[in-house]
Amino acid sequence: QVQLVESGGGLVQAGGSLRLSCVASTPTFSIYDMGWFRQAPGKEREFVATIRWSGGSTSYADSVKGRFTISRDNAKNTVYLQMNSLKPEDTAVYYCAAKRMGISGYNLWGQGTQVTVSS
Repeated sequence: QVQLVESGGGLVQAGGSLRLSCVASTPTFSIYDMGWFRQAPGKEREFVATIRWSGGSTSYADSVKGRFTISRDNAKNTVYLQMNSLKPEDTAVYYCAAKRMGISGYNLWGQGTQVTVSS
């Protein structure tokens, strides 16, 4: 079973930056599409960003476009989420997710990392 471990969350002031990391425990990391999702208190989990297994295609939620960047390093089994110009509404638990290429729907999830943005 593939395990995903996130890190990099914390408390930051509005306008600041954080970089989240997610390490996957699989030697076949390069065949997984990876994504980041988030869940704010009292709200449903929502999509943030995704990157295809090849790293050549990314997509973002409208709310984070131009501020967040997803990337991956297949040699390190790691996916990153660089978050700039953070806003209080970005406060949430951020989850890393994975799915094998060609499969619809993310079926592997990390435990989450808390991001808190103060105003």
